[in-house]
Amino acid sequence: MRPALDLLAQVGPLPDGDVIDLCCGDGAVGPALAARWPDRRRVGLDASPAMLERADETGAYAALVEGDAALWHPEAPPALIFSNAALHWLPDHATLMPRLAGWLVPGGMLAVQMPRQFGAPSHRFLRDIAAAMFPDRFDAGPEEPPVRSAQHYWQMLAPLGQVQAWETDYVQYLGPASDSHPVRRFTESTAMRPYLECLSAAEAAAFTAAYDTALSAAYPLLADGGALFPFRRCFFTLMV
Repeated sequence: MRPALDLLAQVGPLPDGDVIDLCCGDGAVGPALAARWPDRRRVGLDASPAMLERADETGAYAALVEGDAALWHPEAPPALIFSNAALHWLPDHATLMPRLAGWLVPGGMLAVQMPRQFGAPSHRFLRDIAAAMFPDRFDAGPEEPPVRSAQHYWQMLAPLGQVQAWETDYVQYLGPASDSHPVRRFTESTAMRPYLECLSAAEAAAFTAAYDTALSAAYPLLADGGALFPFRRCFFTLMV
């Protein structure tokens, strides 16, 4: 939640209009949005019905909408489109971000936070090890990262309004994991999953062992078996 709250702190006074939690997931940010704008109509959008059911339990939203954020359009121009740790899953940011900004009322704001770990050892090792072990299925060659630099987004969005853009490294403590490196436990359900889905059980075991070994060099274990994991986030706000 800390990155979401840091982004929220940069949102100033808003004109009239709804507050949209784009890709709201289970509604983790909903209570913070409700506390900040208790009198606004708050709308959560997500592609997962299961996540929307959990978001509904927070009581933070006036409406919850099932839909694809890449295709979504609001019923009426909103005052704020807020997206926390979600838009990195969507392609073509050069089209997506201006499109979202175009839905806002004058004076409205687009506020976005996305993880930017493409070049970190935790993610780079996955590409390199997979390409080395299974060259017929994986390629470690040049690939455009899903999230670009804060400077890139500033330059992209500056013609549309007032932009703030920045990056922050959050040093996370990951607790001990009995059968894996703590960072692998963190990545195995997200960044690691597409690789594991392409491998047999035996291949996955060998790949995982090699990944754990590499992680131990980049993220040494602490005395208690945990590890420190720097995690970079990219932020921007655009007032139109």
